[in-house]
Amino acid sequence: MYGLILAGGSGSRLWPLSRELYPKQLINLQTKDSLLQSTFERVAKCMPEENIISMTGVKHFSNVKYQLSSLNKNAIVLSEPISKNTAPAIALASKYILDKFKVDPVILVVPSDHLITNVEIFASTVKEGEKIAERGHIVTFGIKPTYPETGYGYINVTSNPILNGVKVNRFVEKPDEKLAEKYIADGNYYWNSGIFMFKASILLEEVKKYSPEISKVLDEFDFSGSDEIPFTAYDKMPSISIDYAVMEKSDKIALLKLESGWNDLGSWKSIYDVSEKDKDGNVKIGHVLDEGSKNSLMYSSSKLVATIGLENMVVVETEDAILACRADRTQDVKKIFETLKKQNDNTHLIHKTVYRPWGYYTVLAEGHGFLTKMIHVNPGQKLSVQSHNFRSEHWVVLEGTAKVILEGKELILSPGHSIDIPLKAIHSLQNPYKESVKVVEVQKGDPLIEEDIIRYEDMYGRV
Repeated sequence: MYGLILAGGSGSRLWPLSRELYPKQLINLQTKDSLLQSTFERVAKCMPEENIISMTGVKHFSNVKYQLSSLNKNAIVLSEPISKNTAPAIALASKYILDKFKVDPVILVVPSDHLITNVEIFASTVKEGEKIAERGHIVTFGIKPTYPETGYGYINVTSNPILNGVKVNRFVEKPDEKLAEKYIADGNYYWNSGIFMFKASILLEEVKKYSPEISKVLDEFDFSGSDEIPFTAYDKMPSISIDYAVMEKSDKIALLKLESGWNDLGSWKSIYDVSEKDKDGNVKIGHVLDEGSKNSLMYSSSKLVATIGLENMVVVETEDAILACRADRTQDVKKIFETLKKQNDNTHLIHKTVYRPWGYYTVLAEGHGFLTKMIHVNPGQKLSVQSHNFRSEHWVVLEGTAKVILEGKELILSPGHSIDIPLKAIHSLQNPYKESVKVVEVQKGDPLIEEDIIRYEDMYGRV
């Protein structure tokens, strides 16, 4: 068996915690591992680690690669040069496995942002699904609804058994509350978990049959000697989900019931549902002081959040944004995210604190022609050897010992020492020591954008 982890997406319904450049699958939600790392470890219970492939967008590649490398240094990560939804990604990964490994295995496809509370039941259900997939079916894993959720798609099943599963009748769109209640009363509807299984050859046959425009472009890829996905070829793909492209059209779909404690953590309501509550039904995360609230979620990432007399509310604080909404309106957070995007407001894009493979930086101040950051470099890590076309930099070491490479010369700076990095100078900030390094960086220039980085060497494969 092989596994495919879909690690793209922006997690827009979990704004302001989730941002386009650092989405929910990369975040640690009250756990030691990110959702992505937990997904990898869960899938590894079903197959060898070397059989697990992750696919993500180019803007998330370095963070995905870094997080997975901490679990398996040889983790395979494919980078989509442009987002084209799930159908092209799944079809291309299936072809990659066929070309690269010369096998036609059953492939398990999982999103990277789900919570599964019982990994043993998940693994045993996957093994049951493998038997069905080996018989030529495409298996979808369904969740028995427990309430009329309007944020999920639903799957209607027949009474025709296929081993331990049943044949699927049809997929249905996200319903309104009244229709969702009807689905639950009917008893033959399941939530669509977005988890699938199939033989690689079967999936590609169905893609060719129902989405020939994808199949035609697939012929342009050859992974026998390279893992690269060329932009010019991939850009020809239609942007379409696997549900629309194949699942809703194929007559080979079977459903297997998944009873492993599943939640897609797709909204703040879902975070509330899976979190431990106090005697008043409240979930408090971070520095929260409350008086008399009930059945509410309060989340603080940096500041004190004080609440009084809330009922069925969600309040989320980050360094640069605050969300407050009714608990039954958390699906609409995506509308705020999309509005910010249309307005070119960077609050949808990045946090003031941005995580990188080498550590993180926090934006302290910015204005016309200048930007100030606090840079934190973890022990044993280093920034790429790089230069900038539009900005100069001034570094002041606050904590630790920094190793600086500037135009081929090596300098060791202790706290209080500073250095100027001229425009277009080739340089690197490094920390080969056991203690963390903190540096204040003042940038001067125009434009001051993260894209103004020309990399020459990089230990994280970003060149």
